[in-house]
Amino acid sequence: MELILWRHAEAEDGLPDSARRLTEKGLKQAQSMAEWLKPRLPKNTRIIASPTMRTRQTAEALDDDFETVKEIGPAVSAKAILSAADWPNAKGAVVVVGHQPTLGEVAARLMSCDPMEWNIRKGAVWWFSYKKKEGIAETVLRTSISPDML
Repeated sequence: MELILWRHAEAEDGLPDSARRLTEKGLKQAQSMAEWLKPRLPKNTRIIASPTMRTRQTAEALDDDFETVKEIGPAVSAKAILSAADWPNAKGAVVVVGHQPTLGEVAARLMSCDPMEWNIRKGAVWWFSYKKKEGIAETVLRTSISPDML
């Protein structure tokens, strides 16, 4: 399984939180990351996004065919994100477009089994692979990249 955690790009300040839109810089961040991701994603990748406007706009930069999943909205648990993505049992790849601090908590859990709050920068992607090798489960961080590196 491939699990790609994608934090929404830079968004405007304001209320209600769920209606905050991407800034001009955020739209560029989302587009550049989508251009990097597209040729690398396996066919039939499942894309799930939080129901907030900023996450949906980020996901739209990659593909119009994504699912809005309330279980990965702001302030959910890392366990809820992993469950929504069906980690580690899903076939193929799943892109989760979500929020801090939860995405950082997911990354920490996958890398260290520790419930820490790691920081994932706005618009950044953390790509994990899971496989069993000789009967031993293995989680690998394939890449971590932020828009300013593209």
